[in-house]
Amino acid sequence: MNNSISSPSSKGTNVHTYKLFEDLQIKVAETDNPFQLPVELLFSMAARINKKRSFLFVSKLLGKHIPVHPYTPLLSGAALALLIHARLFQSTRKVIEPLLEELLSGLRDPSRAEEAYRRLMRDKPRLPESILCIGFAETATALGHSVFHAFADGASYIHTTREYIPQLNSLINFEEEHSHAVAHRCYALDPELFSGHEPIVLVDDEMTTGQTALNIIRDIQSKFPRKQYVIASLLDWRTADNEQQVRELQNELDIDIQSVYLLKGQMEVDGAPRLAAENAFTLITHKKAADLVVMHHAKTLESIDAVSANSGGELNPAPYMKQTGRFGIQSEDHAADDYHISGLAEWLKTCRGSSSTLVLGTGEFMYVPMRIAAGMGDGISYQSTTRSPIYSADLPDYAVACGYPYPSPEDESVRNFIYNISPGQYDEIFVLFERDMPPSRVKPMLDILRQLAGRKVFAVFFSGNVHGWETFES
Repeated sequence: MNNSISSPSSKGTNVHTYKLFEDLQIKVAETDNPFQLPVELLFSMAARINKKRSFLFVSKLLGKHIPVHPYTPLLSGAALALLIHARLFQSTRKVIEPLLEELLSGLRDPSRAEEAYRRLMRDKPRLPESILCIGFAETATALGHSVFHAFADGASYIHTTREYIPQLNSLINFEEEHSHAVAHRCYALDPELFSGHEPIVLVDDEMTTGQTALNIIRDIQSKFPRKQYVIASLLDWRTADNEQQVRELQNELDIDIQSVYLLKGQMEVDGAPRLAAENAFTLITHKKAADLVVMHHAKTLESIDAVSANSGGELNPAPYMKQTGRFGIQSEDHAADDYHISGLAEWLKTCRGSSSTLVLGTGEFMYVPMRIAAGMGDGISYQSTTRSPIYSADLPDYAVACGYPYPSPEDESVRNFIYNISPGQYDEIFVLFERDMPPSRVKPMLDILRQLAGRKVFAVFFSGNVHGWETFES
């Protein structure tokens, strides 16, 4: 892939050109960069296997498709939190600026990320009034949680989900038109979570048209009306027409909608990748499979008993983990959740036998694995599995060098993917599951990871009983 950057225009706008597979070209013009972060720090580009949209901005801050230092995505959420605080409450410089310099240094230099994050956790900004944060599944569940966790008090959090829990009522429902999986649900166990009038902060990794945010605002206003919303994203590519739609919705519903982002810009797309989807992924040449250790820990965790159903109607009765925020959490939960997550990190840290370790989250279960990875010592990389189908190619500057598809353990009719892990790149891979899954449904994924890990794969389940496994450690 060939990338280039032009000289700034007379308005100070940088223009970047990304050429993918000779068939697809994306031109990006920066229009606002509040922290002056270089774009090469924020994302790289890849071609997407999706008729609705042929390309993907692959974030270097999320810990989704690209392995990252585990404190990097936590800091990216905190950076958005400071922008939200300033936008909603007109924060004075004395509230924000003492934190900014160290936070940004941690984003620019991963070796300083842990120090920057610990400073932020000691000096979290307080909220003059309550807010409710909503993270969008699948990609922004951890980003939204990181935003929420960066506030000292007065915040609530819930993330949307693609999972179906027939025994529970989804309080808000909306669709994400350009996605490969469009339906979003939101299961709040406390019906009071949406009943107030506090501002709502909608967190996504990227705003392309902004239609998803407008869809959820419209649904919320029809059931739980309020006056103010903030749309927060790492990248904002909305056009003038898209922003006009925001103004029209504001006028129609008599509400205020603000936006914050780490980068705003405009893009032009020319062409489409002329590649066969069936040849998009990487074949693993046969090698001796790494050892598998299956582990279970639920003793210190608060669980939610909710039976999910996949698209074929098959039920999974294993409980969910409360700490994810899937069912709603409050700032008052920070201390207890931090304590339990730190304990899990220490437990898994004692299992390490190598300085080359990857911690892998699964699907929407991203934030807790990310926090665990951050507490497991030096030499840890973090990323997650994903639903996003992306062309893989080992090309200079291309975002996805290799990719491996497998049936999702939650729903075998859905393909999931693991990207950017080469065989032997890590001696050990810890893959973390929110809850128990039957061995037959997890085996295709674990078979891939055992071909990728140099020595050992740890499959860690945090709720359920882990029945039927040949290998078990507690």
